[in-house]
Amino acid sequence: MILDSHGSLTLNKAPLFSHSLSLSFSQSVRGVLERNMKTSSTMFQDKQYHHNHNKRERWLTIGKGVPFVLISLLMASVFSLFFLYAPNPLTLTPHHGHDMFEKPSQKQQQQQEHATTTNVPSSKPPNEQKTCDLSKGHWVPDLEGSSSYYTNSSCTTIPESKNCFKHGREDSDFLKWKWKPEQCELPRFDPKTFLHMVRGKKMAFIGDSVARNHFDSLICLLSQEESPKDLYKDSEDRFRKWYFPMHDFTLTMLWSRFLIVGTERMVNGTNFSVFDMQLDKVDEDWATQLPHLDYAIISDGHWFFRVMHLYQAQSLLGCVYCDQQNLTHYNPDFTIRAAFRTAFKHINACKECAKVVTVMRTFAPAHFENGFWNTGGYCNRTGPVSEGEVDFGKFDWEVRNVQMEEFEKARREGLEGGLGHRFEVVDVARAMLMRPDAHPGEHWGNKWMRGYNDCTHWCMPGPVDMWSELLLAVIKKHHHVGVST
Repeated sequence: MILDSHGSLTLNKAPLFSHSLSLSFSQSVRGVLERNMKTSSTMFQDKQYHHNHNKRERWLTIGKGVPFVLISLLMASVFSLFFLYAPNPLTLTPHHGHDMFEKPSQKQQQQQEHATTTNVPSSKPPNEQKTCDLSKGHWVPDLEGSSSYYTNSSCTTIPESKNCFKHGREDSDFLKWKWKPEQCELPRFDPKTFLHMVRGKKMAFIGDSVARNHFDSLICLLSQEESPKDLYKDSEDRFRKWYFPMHDFTLTMLWSRFLIVGTERMVNGTNFSVFDMQLDKVDEDWATQLPHLDYAIISDGHWFFRVMHLYQAQSLLGCVYCDQQNLTHYNPDFTIRAAFRTAFKHINACKECAKVVTVMRTFAPAHFENGFWNTGGYCNRTGPVSEGEVDFGKFDWEVRNVQMEEFEKARREGLEGGLGHRFEVVDVARAMLMRPDAHPGEHWGNKWMRGYNDCTHWCMPGPVDMWSELLLAVIKKHHHVGVST
C-alpha cells in the first residue's frame, strides 16, 4: 500500500497487459511476441527497464531477425498500456460504471451543497474532481469486518463496560460487516498511516461518554502499531491523556456533557438530575485547551434529554421537560442547537486557534426497544438493518440535522472570518441508525445496575471502529506528505 505525494492511498492494482493487445499488431509481430514469451515468464518489467540498461539490451536481442522498428513499436505499445492501466492513486475507489470525476449536473450540484461530503486529494485538476459522500451507503458482509483490527485480548485498554465478549456476549456476527459508501470504497483503517500523519500533533476528543467510546476505539486501533504511554487519568476517569512517543503524538479526552456550561442542581447534597444551562457560555474545561490542539473532535447529544432550565445572558429563557406552566417549553433539539452554535462561535472567534482543525462527529443514536434504559428497554439484535427499515422521522435523525445545520454555518463563517479556521465532519448518524446489533446491551458488566441494558454505547471491537476510518479520510485532506506503508 503506498501513499502518494498528496497523502492518498493506492488501493487497487491494474493488469500490466490488456487481453486485446494482439489486436494492435500484425500476425508476424504476434508470432514474435509468442516466441519471446516462451523464453521468459517475465518478458518485460518496468523496474528492470528503468534500473538495468544492460538487461534491456539483452531483451532487445531476443528478437533477432525482426526489424528493429517492430521491436520498438512493441515496446512503445506495452509502455502505453502500462501507463493507461497503471493504478490511480485515489483514496476512494469508485464503482465500475461510476465516474467520480464527471462534471455534476446543476441538480447534482444543488444536492451536493446540502450533502455531507469528504473531499479526497487526487491527481485530477480541482475543476474535474467529484467528492464522495461517505455518510451515504449500506453495511455489506465482510468476513474480516472490524474483527481483524484487534480483539478484546489484543487491546488491553478496552473499558470494562465496552468489553462485551468478556461479559458474556457469545455471538460475533455483528463484527463481520463493513460500511460501503454508495459511490466509492472506504479504505480500512491503517494505524501506520494515521500515526505518520499526526506525527508531532495533539488531538483531543471533546464530548460525552460516546465521544469517549470513539477515543477508546482509536487507542485500540493505534496500539496495534505502537503502544502508547498512559500520562493522565482524573479521579472519575473522564479526562485522559495518552502519548505515542515514537510519533510524538498526544491523544486526549476532554469530557464535556454539553459543550456549554451546565450545572446540576443539588438537593441535600445529592445530584437532582436537573440542570441550569447557560446557552451562551462555553465549557471552559475544553475551551482553555483548544489553542494547544491541532485536531479537536467534537461531539455531544445524549445528555440533553433531561430536565433543563435555559438561561441566555443570565436571564431565564425557558425549560426542557419541566412542569412549570409559566415558562416557555422547548424540545431538546433547541438546547443542542444552542450548544453547538456557542461552541463553534467560540472556535471561530479564537485567534490562537487558527491551526486547529475542528471535526464534528454527528449523533450516534441509541437503540432501546420496548422501553427506555430505566423501563426495561433492551437491544438484543445480532445483525444490522437495511436503510429501508430505519425510521428517519425519529428524533435521532433530527438531532443529526440540527448539528449539520450549525456545522455548515460555522464552516462558512470560518472561511469568511479571515483567521483560516477549518471545519470537517465525520457523519456517522445514518450508518449507526442501521446498527442496533452492536451495543453492549446486558453485556456491560455493571454489577450495581443488573437488569439494565446499555443500548447507547458500542461494543469494542465493533462498528464504532469505522468512525476512525472516516476520521482518517478527513485527516488525509490536511496532509500532503507521501509515505510507503
